[in-house]
Formats: sequence, C-alpha cells, structure tokens
Amino acid sequence: MTTKHLSPEIISERRLQAVRLRLDGMTVAETARRTGLSPPTVSAAWKAFREGGWEAVPVRPRGRPTGQGATLGDTQRRHLERWLAEWPSDDQPGWSARTLAQALGGNTGASSAASPRAVEHWLAQQDLKPAPLDLAGLERRRSPAGRWYRQQVLPAVDNRDSHLWQAGARVCAATPGHPRRYQLFAHGKRDTLYTRCFTAPPRADDYLQLFTRLKAEGCRAMLFRGADLTASPEIQTWLREHPDLLLIIAPPDVLTATSAAKRRGASSHSRPMERQ
Repeated sequence: MTTKHLSPEIISERRLQAVRLRLDGMTVAETARRTGLSPPTVSAAWKAFREGGWEAVPVRPRGRPTGQGATLGDTQRRHLERWLAEWPSDDQPGWSARTLAQALGGNTGASSAASPRAVEHWLAQQDLKPAPLDLAGLERRRSPAGRWYRQQVLPAVDNRDSHLWQAGARVCAATPGHPRRYQLFAHGKRDTLYTRCFTAPPRADDYLQLFTRLKAEGCRAMLFRGADLTASPEIQTWLREHPDLLLIIAPPDVLTATSAAKRRGASSHSRPMERQ
C-alpha cells in the first residue's frame, strides 16, 4: 500500500481512524486493511498516540513554513544587525542562528519568521561564521602545534572532565554597509556558534562579558584565539579570581597548522586586543 499520492490531511485522518480501530481491539493487519495504511504506518500512529495523545497522531505538514526561505528581507537584516550589536537579554554567550531566528519570529511578527538555516546563510555572507579549529586533525599532526595540543591542552582539559569550548576575536571582511566589523565568537557543544559584533576593537569589559556568559553556559575550559589577552591587567585579574574557568591561548602557529577553517571558507583575521 502506498500513501505518497495522498495529502497530509487525508493521511492524518486515516491515522486517527487507525487509532480508533486499535482502541476498539482491532489487530494491526485488519486496521491496515480497513484504513488503506501500511502496517508500519498503523503501528507508528498507535505509538504516537500512546506517547503523545491524540495531538501527536496527525502527520506534520510537508515543506518549509511560509516565510522560512533561504533569503532574508531588508527589514529582517536590519533587525539582525541591530541585535548582533548588543548582548542577548539572557545569559547566552552571544547570538546563535537559532536564537536570532526565534527573535525574528517572536519580536517582529509571523510575517518576519525565518529559519535558522536562512540566518546561517546570511551570517556566512557577512563573514560572521568562523569555523571551529579542527582539533581532531590537530591532535594527529606531527608538528609543534600538534605536540602543543597533545601535551598542553588535552591533559588540562581531561583533568577538568569538561567540554572544550572554542572562542576568539577577529576582524571580519568588509561587506556592503560594513567597511570593518569586529567579532567575538564562541563554539560550544555540537559546534554551535555564538557571536557578538562591534564597530571598534573589543575592550576588556567586552571580553569579560563573554567569559562571564560562557561560565553561565557551563563552560569550564576554553581555547581562545585571535587576541593577546595577557596585555590586559583587568582580564588577568578576573581570571585569577575565577580559577574554575581554564583559559588556554592558542599560539599563532596553531592557526596556520589547521587548514580545516580555510577549507570551509572562514578566515580568521586576528588583531591584538586594544589596551585599556
């Protein structure tokens, strides 16, 4: 039996009918014959009912919801640029594609809804989507950078029994309307990207804001690249007062030794942090 030619509405009605027949004591095989559904579909509808009630039985609509295409409108882009210039109102260490998409849908109305994928596409166009370092590849390298990672980073992280976050500072490539833009970013679990943008080099308070939010997110170990944080007494004092956060500065040769970021189209233009 095939239901490929049927609309989601008809399939949902038949799934509901199948559940009613099963509740009446009919077997899976007989229910399938009566509804025109396959036995696996009947079983799936029955399982959905037992786990989620009647609301879980209908199939989800096919395709992408209206307004969630890959292209963002001018109004949506203006909203994104404004939000990225501010910290999120919660404790998130920056804006992710998902939270930006949720903000578009919740704060600007359904007509401005967008998918996280559409937001990620826009971030990449704006050179705001740096790739994480290929740490697995770095661990295998027979080079000074590989030895540094195996001997200095891995033991320290293992002692903390913690996920290693990646974070950094960079200068973004010029795009229309943005001749120069600075970015603080972090890659968390599952390489989720969090970002915050600036029109001038980030100051010590901006870095400390990022570190405080990362701690709130559960970060206990961080590999940082793109800025000389030892140049700031404020940051060094904060790190001494928060020994539960392990900050590891990636030396410049690590950036040149890992080619994964370049292959994925992300350029990290580093600049030392501005002294306060």
